[in-house]
Amino acid sequence: MKDNLLKKIHDKSAVVAVIGLGYVGLPLAVEKAKAGYKTIGFDIQESKVKMVNEGHNYIGDVVNGELKELVEKGLLSATADFSVVKDADFIAICVPTPLDQYQQPDISYVKNSAVEISKHLKRGSAVVLESTTYPGTTEELLKPILEKGSGLKCGEDFFLAFSPERVDPGNKLYKTKNTPKVVGGIGKDSTEVAAAMYRSVLNGCVYEVSSPKVAEMEKLLENTYRNINIALANEMTIICEKMGISVWEVIDAAKTKPYGFQAFYPGPGVGGHCIPLDPYYLAWKAREYSYHTKLIETSGIINDSMPEYIVERSSKILNRFKKSLNGSKILVLGVAYKQDIDDYRESPALKVIENFEKEGCMVDYYDPYIPNYKFKDKSKSGIKELNKQVLKDYDLIVVTTSHTNIDYNFVQANSVFVFDTKNAMKEVKNRENIELL
Repeated sequence: MKDNLLKKIHDKSAVVAVIGLGYVGLPLAVEKAKAGYKTIGFDIQESKVKMVNEGHNYIGDVVNGELKELVEKGLLSATADFSVVKDADFIAICVPTPLDQYQQPDISYVKNSAVEISKHLKRGSAVVLESTTYPGTTEELLKPILEKGSGLKCGEDFFLAFSPERVDPGNKLYKTKNTPKVVGGIGKDSTEVAAAMYRSVLNGCVYEVSSPKVAEMEKLLENTYRNINIALANEMTIICEKMGISVWEVIDAAKTKPYGFQAFYPGPGVGGHCIPLDPYYLAWKAREYSYHTKLIETSGIINDSMPEYIVERSSKILNRFKKSLNGSKILVLGVAYKQDIDDYRESPALKVIENFEKEGCMVDYYDPYIPNYKFKDKSKSGIKELNKQVLKDYDLIVVTTSHTNIDYNFVQANSVFVFDTKNAMKEVKNRENIELL
């Protein structure tokens, strides 16, 4: 069984199914198709299915022309019908794994996908979970569902592995194609099969680990590491502000050390699909073993408090102009969670805006990549352009995303005052009306 699937992978006759066509799934599906595999994408959103089948791209990390060409060649298609799994030799699950209202893992998308896959899973196929989750998900949740629904046995009739996604939207250097992959399967055969598929598609190396749990934990370590270090930078910011020291200058000085230090930077909080969520997955799972992740939970508290800190600092700035938050006009620059992308998932800028509005501020935003957004069932549209009159009309400009296509010299010259939480205006020479976080 293993040799047959490896042969299909080698000669590119294997059919690939990608479940979930979001920021992870669509780029992965495109790379599979580019490698020569017939690839079928599945998504419950009919709009995404329609766009893919028409050759229209909606993900920044996918090249429009490549997507269209793959669709026209018949190498890539999309559907909302789970029965396509019956034709698939390799199935990658790339669905969301958010937190619920109690900050606990919501793995309903993974569970529902597994149930549907199990109805159509064929003997000799491989299933790989890419969605970030807690250690044990592949073996404790996915395996029983797939075995029960299909009547097949893992390791004998089908292969099962975990290989965490590594997607950094907007990264100019590292994309799906050239980012190293970690793979951990249930048994050596599952690891070998999954690794063979990824090696046939990706330029980056494939690193095999002993089990899905190791691969699941590895992913959480990656992002918890970032979350903790960002929290350190944010706490240093608060301390430095009280002491009258520029944290940005401190970090610039510290990163001259050629070993033992990696620069992380402060900001209004953390956003995106991983860093704000993954530490909570680990903290939740650790409680099963009667352990409370003190450092991890503290870092989450620090980062989650930054939107309130931004509003507090803004209040102090406005006080210098004898203005209160209540009734002040605030313009927030940038709602994307990082620069030069159109992704606002978990963006701290949305919480900054919410907190300003709770204080009675009249808040607008400008983001060249995001004309409107929806947050907690409320929709908001941004202003269409920045001009002199628009900027002068606000009591305070707050920079929350450092987009590079904004003319910050123009912003500085035409604003009453700017609170720059991202050091986006570091090249602006006239700083008389700029305050850094």
